[in-house]
Amino acid sequence: MEREEFAVRVEALKGQLYRTARLYLGSEADALEAVDEAVYQALRALGTLRQPEFFETWMTRILINVCRRELRRRKRLMGEEALPESAGPDVYDALPLKEAVRRLPEALRQVVILRFFAGYTQAETAAVLELPQGTVATRQRRALELLRLELEEEGTL
Repeated sequence: MEREEFAVRVEALKGQLYRTARLYLGSEADALEAVDEAVYQALRALGTLRQPEFFETWMTRILINVCRRELRRRKRLMGEEALPESAGPDVYDALPLKEAVRRLPEALRQVVILRFFAGYTQAETAAVLELPQGTVATRQRRALELLRLELEEEGTL
């Protein structure tokens, strides 16, 4: 893949990458930085992309790794309870679902964010997370059960 094609494909994908990073990191500024870092890393590693038809999956995986590094860095710097709240109006932020999703184990949270908030299909989610599709289906089912139970306990369902 040439740099010109890379630029065109990244530009078409930036909105989806931003939404995914925003859901992972919670703030607009951090999401923009994560997308920029992911694009930079992808450009540097462009020669390692063997199958251009998987470009979207490859880019999303790079972005998720950048977001996870940032979350680990935050946790080290200020402790989990001091993580900043999301800024700006967003439907996801306004729902009681937001905190319930944040409390899910990371493996389940990844599936929920990619499937329901970033708009990936089950097969795309499996490819991005490098998991069998059956595992993604199981994690999705488990996450939805946990969310339903928690929201029923809070009286929001």
